[in-house]
Amino acid sequence: MNPPSSRNALYYLIELIPYFCFYLFLLASLLLTSLSHSTHREKMSCTEPTLNTPLLSSFPNKTDYSNQDPEPLTKPKTRHQSNNILISIPHSPNSQTPYKCLATIAGNAGPISSLTLCGEFLFSASSTKDITVWQHPDLRQFAKFGHGEGSVKALVAMGNRVFSAHQDGKVRVWKVSSRSENAFRLVASLPTTRDYLGRCLKQSNYVQTRRNHRRLWIEHGDSISCLAVHGDLVYSGSWDKTLKVWQMSNLKCLESIRAHDDAINALTVYDGILYTASADGKIKAWGKRNVMKNSHCLLNTLVAQNNMSWNAVATCLNTGIVYAAGSDGHVAAWQCELEKEKKVWTLVCDVKAHDMAVLSLCVVSDLVFSGSGDKSIGVWKREMGGGLGKLGLLRGHEGPVRCLQASWYRAGRGYVVYSGGLDRSLRVWWVPQEDILGDK
Repeated sequence: MNPPSSRNALYYLIELIPYFCFYLFLLASLLLTSLSHSTHREKMSCTEPTLNTPLLSSFPNKTDYSNQDPEPLTKPKTRHQSNNILISIPHSPNSQTPYKCLATIAGNAGPISSLTLCGEFLFSASSTKDITVWQHPDLRQFAKFGHGEGSVKALVAMGNRVFSAHQDGKVRVWKVSSRSENAFRLVASLPTTRDYLGRCLKQSNYVQTRRNHRRLWIEHGDSISCLAVHGDLVYSGSWDKTLKVWQMSNLKCLESIRAHDDAINALTVYDGILYTASADGKIKAWGKRNVMKNSHCLLNTLVAQNNMSWNAVATCLNTGIVYAAGSDGHVAAWQCELEKEKKVWTLVCDVKAHDMAVLSLCVVSDLVFSGSGDKSIGVWKREMGGGLGKLGLLRGHEGPVRCLQASWYRAGRGYVVYSGGLDRSLRVWWVPQEDILGDK
């Protein structure tokens, strides 16, 4: 008969058997996942060579159509099921109404939630899982792809990859392949299974969520509302009030920051500074602690109005000015300057732009476009020092204007503006260069 001490040790070992089995299962899953990813990458490299630019460009607002010949202006056209929409850009705005609606694509499956320009393509996302790729400016449908639960909230592209943010709290990564029948293939979902398994065993990797549930800090606990890309980093902002930093090269989550006291609605990056706009009425500027590390620290908090939500944020190239759109109809701007080796932000503009909330912003060259809940798009001229001078309004949407993109068109000496609304329509506008409009 075994002594009591030996019997207790035996019972202890028997109790540990389920834990050993669990750890062995996790280890096997990790090895299988790593092997499948490796095999998938090898197959992709052998059978699906990726397309290079100009399919996807890092600088969407530098599209040049200078080789195209201008044609007479045609009437706006509406597509219900056909994709054959051709847009002719006017050579000169010799009309009493210089702003033109060139085309309307109505009857989308859901409200347009996000637009992004990449090289010669326009990506549009809706409240459904689908992402549509259009050739611009003629808006020929090039491809359609999508995956995931809930709506697509944000899109961003870099190189030959497209990142989509979803209502289910996931960021999905799509790779551009050379197969015309399936040009965009899903290659990863963030956080990846490998990243998840590598952290799930340590209790210190879990955080308490607002619903009193524990989850890994690399996971978003609510819908992801916005994305931004800078260098090798992808930033995601969520309604769970956190900002997460992902490394593009290995798709790992590097950092999670409790950035705001309410939902994060918008992100933008300029000159290494990340701006987050939140429903808590604050815009925060973040920078890296040092050049070699990817950890971020708070540089400053920008406040203009009280008791309101910031819905959109955009930066102006070569000026350091950041524009923000508020739920009270205001558009504010801050100038970032270097004083005594320290960056300082000064409020330089705060105008009542719309009667209802401003939901979207786009800055191109000397113009700023603002989309509002009042169904209109404001056209503004950037003045010296960051101020805004109103040029006019674009009207036609039957619902709030949720997202905007714009591109300079050299041949027509003006701008092509794309707008997506909650009325399920995608519209294309022509805005001639401001100096042609005279004093309008």
